Amino acid sequence: MSTVLQSHIAGRWLGTESAQALRSAVNGRVVAHTHAELPDFAEALSFARRRGVPGLLALDFQERAERLKALAKFLGARKEELYAVSAHTGATRNDGWIDIEGGTGTLFAYASVGGNELPSGNVVHEGPAVALGKKGSFAGTHILVPRRGVAVHINAFNFPVWGLLEKFAPTFLAGMATIAKPATATSYLTEKCVRLMLESGLVPEGSLQLVIGGTGDLLDRLEESDLVTFTGSADTAARLRSNGNVVRRSVPFNAEADSLNCAILAPDVSPDDEEFDLFVKEVAREMTVKAGQKCTAIRRAIVPRRTLDAVARRLSERLAKVVVGDPALETVRMGALASKDQQRDVAERVAALAAGNEVVFGAGSGKGEWAPVGEGTGGGAFFAPTLLLCARPLANDAVHDIEAFGPVSTLMPYDDLDEAVALAARGRGSLVGTLVTKDPATAARVVPQVAALHGRFLVLDREAAAESTGHGSPLPLLKHGGPGRAGGGEELGGVRAVKHYLQRTAVQGSPSMLAAVTGEHVRGAKVIETEIHPFRRHFEDLRIGESLLTHRRTVSEADIVAFGGISGDFFYMHFDEVAAAKSPFGKRIAHGYFVLSAAAGLFVSPAQGPVLANYGLDTLRFVKPVGIGDTIQARLTAKRKIDRRKVGADGVGQGVVAWDVEVTNQHGEVVASYDILTLVAKRG
Repeated sequence: MSTVLQSHIAGRWLGTESAQALRSAVNGRVVAHTHAELPDFAEALSFARRRGVPGLLALDFQERAERLKALAKFLGARKEELYAVSAHTGATRNDGWIDIEGGTGTLFAYASVGGNELPSGNVVHEGPAVALGKKGSFAGTHILVPRRGVAVHINAFNFPVWGLLEKFAPTFLAGMATIAKPATATSYLTEKCVRLMLESGLVPEGSLQLVIGGTGDLLDRLEESDLVTFTGSADTAARLRSNGNVVRRSVPFNAEADSLNCAILAPDVSPDDEEFDLFVKEVAREMTVKAGQKCTAIRRAIVPRRTLDAVARRLSERLAKVVVGDPALETVRMGALASKDQQRDVAERVAALAAGNEVVFGAGSGKGEWAPVGEGTGGGAFFAPTLLLCARPLANDAVHDIEAFGPVSTLMPYDDLDEAVALAARGRGSLVGTLVTKDPATAARVVPQVAALHGRFLVLDREAAAESTGHGSPLPLLKHGGPGRAGGGEELGGVRAVKHYLQRTAVQGSPSMLAAVTGEHVRGAKVIETEIHPFRRHFEDLRIGESLLTHRRTVSEADIVAFGGISGDFFYMHFDEVAAAKSPFGKRIAHGYFVLSAAAGLFVSPAQGPVLANYGLDTLRFVKPVGIGDTIQARLTAKRKIDRRKVGADGVGQGVVAWDVEVTNQHGEVVASYDILTLVAKRG
């Protein structure tokens, strides 16, 4: 007997009465039912704001990043439970890997993003601060802060786990509560994932809620601090985006819609080239992985007219080897569509595309019998890989407007590169495109043109192929989303995704006030002069703004000669009196890196202490030249502390401290400016 799926609303599971039957995509048997009870969305939003948001903001960015990492490990240890449910969606093991382990991998990626790129606390200083007055007492900068609202994530049916987690990860990092609404057809897998997440104890109460079924009046109840993300069809995105309340309250709406993505085979590639086979393999893979149910799948294969027949032949040969059927069978390489409704929709769209075009391979091609393998698959939602040919693509609107969301792609010949670019643009905005070429000049010509209408673009050749993740794989560190038909939104992209869920605000005031607000030292702010060298303080004891003004050092010719001998840098500006006199500086000057080294000699405390290592410099600028006879002095100030909760091999905790360094000359002019990053030990 099938189970009744439940929503998780206001800290409890809701749903006992069955409603819509959800059937296995493989054999048509009932897997689960949605519930008949209607969630109280006012209660859900109130609970998220009262309990979820405060619970998240009781943690800082670093602590939430730790939770994401622990959650990824927790789900990874229970992945087989998810795979068992995933089989009902028609996914093969490889399809499930993309969805399930791709989802946990995204959690790991955002745990790393948070740990490495976000501060302790809940304010991101998006500096640098800029002077707004002549005397330095008035300045401005930008901060990013949690919106203190709720993110409603409305997802598509094709990736029930990854779709949830790729949105949840940056939302959680940003301190927003999540209400997830998966597509109904495969919501039984999302429900299983959410149950595991809540079971982990890592998700603060109210920070993750789940809606099975419709959204009701949820969007009508959103407030200005909330936002909506949507993945699905362009038509549905347009309808939801125009919700009256969303429009009136200027609720941010981020859409990632299905698009008619393309792959272009460049004219420099011949059938004998390795790149030719790479193109064929990429198109076939995008047609068959997840049974073509990917918003990033290749729908239009744009090829030179002279190689059209060769592409069609090799692609057909490759597709003929794909075994379609029950994913439980080892021989099966392509599973089913997500539902019978999806099967009917794809069939209707293929029929529309076939009108006036040729079916080269698959449904309606007349090239032999086709049936899915496996017991009971006659009741499943299977569809044959189908390749069409549009001989005159510039004169055919349907192939650029109609998307069959399944294992379907259309070949389109072109006569020159300008025509190929024009065909790519007919998609009116795409998530991703691919160019397969051997020639860097071709890539340099094509990509800047097609980039205007694509969110991501892959240039594929034999060199990249060894490590390429492929046309259709969104990656956590790269932007996912596209203009126009693709929805106009952005997801992922590393720390950019987190910033989508934060509010950017300009702040003005004195440097001291800006330092207090940002939690970072700002140039011109009052510093804390102490008798103890800042390098002698443990991480917990060090205060932002603690500062050391060093003694002075006069630069001599001997310094320059010695540094040149040690470094091997004999650039004329340092050694040739005549040539240097003709330069804009009018004299010999010291090496910039000598100035850095000399400054380190001025501020370093040489004895063993809490500072363990210097692992980098940021924002380095050589502002003015330092000549022979100039006298330099450095100011070292604790700028920023990040507690990444790391522990060294000795078992002692460590934190990261960024130090502001300002090197000045005898006239008080800044000659060098930079940040030093150090590991600093905590007390034992």
